[in-house]
Amino acid sequence: MIGKHFGRTIHVPGALTANLDIRISVPVDCRLHRVSAVASNASSATVDVGLSDDTDEILAARDAGDSGTPAVYGLADFASTNPTGRLLQGEILVVTVDFDGAAGTAAQNLTVDLDFIAG
Repeated sequence: MIGKHFGRTIHVPGALTANLDIRISVPVDCRLHRVSAVASNASSATVDVGLSDDTDEILAARDAGDSGTPAVYGLADFASTNPTGRLLQGEILVVTVDFDGAAGTAAQNLTVDLDFIAG
């Protein structure tokens, strides 16, 4: 944690063969500030971020970056259902990855980085 900023990184090595449903217990009241996603290949993968009762309430179906260049999403990209990325301690944050988008190319060596601001 640097000041009030903290992060979580999710990395899945190798070629993905199925969708991912990653769940993280939110440790403190905070705001999701930025989401970065990337695959090592030119994939069709997409990423959603939300809570357990609405899994795309913060970020809905955005492309993961390709060939090692991350796609970065912030407040301007967040869904109208939670445009500030506000999270409360104990809520379940859900990161959903569609490994090949709409039946496209599967992601390889996927990394999703979540940046938060406590408070």
